This record gives sequence, structure tokens and C-alpha cells, in this order.
Amino acid sequence: MAGVYFAFSTFVMRALALLPAREGAAAMRVINEVILSSLFMPLFYGTSLLAAGLSVAALLRWGQPGAPTLALAGVVYLVGMLACTAVYNVPWNDALATTDVRTDEGASVWADYLVRWTRYNHVRTVASAMACAGYVAAALQVAK
Repeated sequence: MAGVYFAFSTFVMRALALLPAREGAAAMRVINEVILSSLFMPLFYGTSLLAAGLSVAALLRWGQPGAPTLALAGVVYLVGMLACTAVYNVPWNDALATTDVRTDEGASVWADYLVRWTRYNHVRTVASAMACAGYVAAALQVAK
């Protein structure tokens, strides 16, 4: 997940921002529609379920090596990626879908969307990468 979010944070959103508001918003709307029926969604939900399951497993074996790190990685992932997506990115996607960007107000909504959506996408990027590092660290602690 970190790689997908990294791509959006580092070049996809920057490229969309270079387009006229109408075109950039239209492209983002298409991305938002296509992603819902892509392989991204099973990975999105699957990794979230895995993070939750690993966190529960870590709590059940708390005194063992790697358990605290495993639990922390799951919490970072679930809060920084899943909750951030649900609370910020998805509602902004929904608002963009109903905005007429041909108007001055719509262009303003798009400009605001670019800044806010990307800011929280950075959070998702960092949280996903940190969780991945945490999972690797937990595995190394168990392997000792």
C-alpha cells in the first residue's frame, strides 16, 4: 500500500495539479471510480484485516518476542492508513464527485482538494511504510 500512496504523493497529484481544474478533477474522478473495481480494493481491505488480525495475535502473545512491535505496527497501519482514508480521503473523493469544477467555486474546491487530499495521502504513505518496517522488525525479533 505504501508504494501506491507514495506514487500519488510524489507525482500523480502533482501531475493532476498541472492540468486545468476541469481536466485534473475529471482525471481524479475517473481514478476514484476505476480504483473501486480494481485489484487495489481486495489488497486495501485484505491488508487492513491482516493488520487487525496480527494486532490481536500480538496481544494474545504479549510477553513473547516481537509482540509489542507487531501490535504497534498494526495500530499504526489501521489508524494512519485505514482511519485516515475513511475520515479524510474518501469523503473528499465523494465531495469531488459531486462538484461542478467548471465554475469558480468548483475550481476552488479542486484546489482545496489537491492540498488537503494530498496532505492526508502523505500520512497514509508514511503510516503504511512505518507499519511495513514494524512488521519486518517484529519478524526479526521473533527470529532471534
